[in-house]
Amino acid sequence: MLLLLSNFRRELVLGKPVKLKAKRHCKLDPELKIYNQEINKRRIGIEHVFGSLKTFKILAERYRNRGKRLGLRFNLIAGIYNLELSKK
Repeated sequence: MLLLLSNFRRELVLGKPVKLKAKRHCKLDPELKIYNQEINKRRIGIEHVFGSLKTFKILAERYRNRGKRLGLRFNLIAGIYNLELSKK
C-alpha cells in the first residue's frame, strides 16, 4: 500500500495517473495490476482521439503559423471531430 500512496502523491503533483512498476524479480500485486489496467483503459481512448486528430496535418507536424490563431484552428478541428463522432 505504501507504493500506492506515494504514487497518489505523484499523481496529485503531475495531474495525471502514473502506472506502477514492480520491483526487480517480483511480480506486481493483483490489485495494483488492476489499477494499471484502469489507467490503460483511459489512456487508450485519449490516444485514439489524438491519432484521429493527427489526420489533420496541421496538428501532426510543428505549427509554424501565428500563435494567436492556433487555438482557433484547434477548436475548429475539434469541432469537426465531434461532428464526425456524433454522426456515428
